[in-house]
Amino acid sequence: MLVSHTPAAVSVSFDEENLVSATGLVPVMRLAQNAGLHELADEWISVPGDKGANAGLKVAALIAGMVAGADSVDDMAVLRHGGMKKIFTGCYAPSTLGSFLRSFTFGHVRQLDAVGSRLLVNLARRVPLFGTPTGEDFIFIDVDDTTVEVHGYQKHGSGYGYSGVRGLNALLATASTKNTAPVIIGQRLRKGAANSARGAKKFVTEALGTLKRTGVAGPVLCRFDSADYGHRAVSAALAGGADVSVTVRMNPVVKRAIAAIDEAVWVPIQYTNAVFDEATEAWVSVAEVAEVPFTAFASKKKDEQVTGRLIVRRIPELNPKAVDGQPTLFDTHRFHAFFTTVDAEVLDTVAVDQTHRKHAIIEQVNADLKDSALAHLPSGHFGANSAWLVTAVMAYNLTRAAGVLAEGLFAKARTGTIRAKLINVPARIASSARKIRLHLPDSWPWQAAWENLYTATHAPPQAA
Repeated sequence: MLVSHTPAAVSVSFDEENLVSATGLVPVMRLAQNAGLHELADEWISVPGDKGANAGLKVAALIAGMVAGADSVDDMAVLRHGGMKKIFTGCYAPSTLGSFLRSFTFGHVRQLDAVGSRLLVNLARRVPLFGTPTGEDFIFIDVDDTTVEVHGYQKHGSGYGYSGVRGLNALLATASTKNTAPVIIGQRLRKGAANSARGAKKFVTEALGTLKRTGVAGPVLCRFDSADYGHRAVSAALAGGADVSVTVRMNPVVKRAIAAIDEAVWVPIQYTNAVFDEATEAWVSVAEVAEVPFTAFASKKKDEQVTGRLIVRRIPELNPKAVDGQPTLFDTHRFHAFFTTVDAEVLDTVAVDQTHRKHAIIEQVNADLKDSALAHLPSGHFGANSAWLVTAVMAYNLTRAAGVLAEGLFAKARTGTIRAKLINVPARIASSARKIRLHLPDSWPWQAAWENLYTATHAPPQAA
């Protein structure tokens, strides 16, 4: 592509008052309005003084900026260009929104948590975030934490955790089905050196409560990594009516259980470089899986012990000391084990192993957030950063809901894709007969999806 005019034939001026660059915010913020965002924030958030005035509009402004791609307070200036004030109320200056965030204490963050969970419940009632569940397929809750890197020593609560990176620790819980992209049903910001399992019992209980209020039907499976292999997280999931699937640490008890597995029960699985043998209708693979009955937390009281299945996947270990012509004396393997309470009649050994490995879907959510609003934690104030995380999660869920309404590939697209193709669409504002008309680009490649989203959020009110 070449510029079709010479430099002398092109001039630039920033003087168009009827142009907006993020027209997709119109249907998205209408969706938020229909879901009661403003009323929820006004009802629940009690930040004192002038800084807390119009909490609903300020929270909505923060979410709108994040949906449009803002990853710092200064980026909220994207709300104040061209004709934005002609189609939106509450286009606050970044300084105003920054002062609002810095007024948050721990209690105010918990109030914002309440707003976020209720917003998700309202969205789920209007948008099929979980598809059309049959009531038989699993609803997966994945719990994991991630470190958001920060720089400088003035970030309150920052420190070095398990990753060796200076930052703050964000704990997330996502919910998804086999056919839908995950939404976030729980979040918590913690100091950088926080243990991964800190507060796991309460966090899992609240996440299950939020999922229950969405009204989605079906069995629930909570998937954890080894950091959450403890009685608190597992017992909270079981008490909430869910099954668990949790990676175990290779302690002596687990090693003895693995050593007791009969060699004849190992089954090849479809894994890296696996080949399907049509004659035997089986996979030929170096990776194998087996299971053995197992009691987790056997050192605790009898009523705190949990019985289930220990699923073990083994892969040949490449001995770095082996040389050509002199192989190792014994075959050695790397073992990956996890504990599950899912009944074998529901998911057999191979199926439950495949299901557990899909816990990695939460890493895509972490990456998605860090590619947008969570690229930075913008304040030195811990309360402000905690509120920023909750707001970022609401923006993520709202964008995800918009993608579902747009239909097609956008139902499972990354929020960055939705932002580029449906949100950040330029338009010119025209007024006629006291009505506003938005003129979007001709031949926009994703016009049909944009119109689907607009029609779904601007439908006439339904009869009671």
